[in-house]
Amino acid sequence: MTLTARSASADAAPADTAQETVYRPPHELDLHRTVGMLRRGRNDPTMVIDGTVIWRALRTPLGPTTLALRMLGGEVHATAWGPGSGIALDLVPALCGAHDDASDFDPSLHPLIADTARRHPGLRLTRTDEVFDALACAIIEQKVTGMQAFGAWRWLISRFGAPAPGPTPRPMFAAPSPDQWHRIPSWAWHRAGVEPPQSRTIVRAAERGDRISRAVRAAASGDDRDRVLTSLPGVGVWTSAETRIRALGDPDAVSIGDYHLAHEVGHALTGARTDDTGMIELLAPWAGQRQRVVRLIHASGVQEPRRGPRLAPEDHRRR
Repeated sequence: MTLTARSASADAAPADTAQETVYRPPHELDLHRTVGMLRRGRNDPTMVIDGTVIWRALRTPLGPTTLALRMLGGEVHATAWGPGSGIALDLVPALCGAHDDASDFDPSLHPLIADTARRHPGLRLTRTDEVFDALACAIIEQKVTGMQAFGAWRWLISRFGAPAPGPTPRPMFAAPSPDQWHRIPSWAWHRAGVEPPQSRTIVRAAERGDRISRAVRAAASGDDRDRVLTSLPGVGVWTSAETRIRALGDPDAVSIGDYHLAHEVGHALTGARTDDTGMIELLAPWAGQRQRVVRLIHASGVQEPRRGPRLAPEDHRRR
């Protein structure tokens, strides 16, 4: 892994001053498949994919910062704007899968997984280290359609987040701090379409935001991270797994309780639907690397034929 020295005084840089670095990954890298999975809908205010460039708005201890990533040859060219430019540039290797270890992964256990792994050798597991942001996002996505969750995320971030600096392709915003999440008024949650159980869960978690983040990072295993996260009222195994996937690049996290995932895994690996219990049995041969298998299934393009109309979203604001 090689990360070139960035410009001097990268930390606390003026918002209009660009700081740059080049990351040379020691492995093949598909930047868009690796980092692109973090985007929450096409209009995510924290992330924009503009042609070959991935833009991310970050909250750093020094202030809101914008990071732009572009793959040129085998190198990732990264540019950052804002007071936390140095912090953002230091995150580039993790975002590009530098901490992802697939050494004990055996794709040959299933022909679909073997073929997909061969066709997508640059698919890595990204890591943001933004534990509370990932947790808040996952809570918003509880028990609703993706369209509802992405709309609520966009509405809240655009109003309570911090404007991102730099020449972004459209207005972007860094997610609020835990303290700012805690102070979002009840009417705003209602306006965003977030139901009371989810808004209360985020507000309660925000009271311990930094402590939660430290405890999750300090946990030694996936089970330990689950214990930390599921000790929070309103956070179950699905929310914990989604948080671990985005924030920590956890290679073994599986979103048990997902509306679609068990069906997708069953169809891809056996040609037939299954439930959560069946999914766990199917993924058991890849213990320790189950999230990687899920990602490869998504990358394979194999999808269960649609059996009916899409789930109609329910708007609790009209009750």
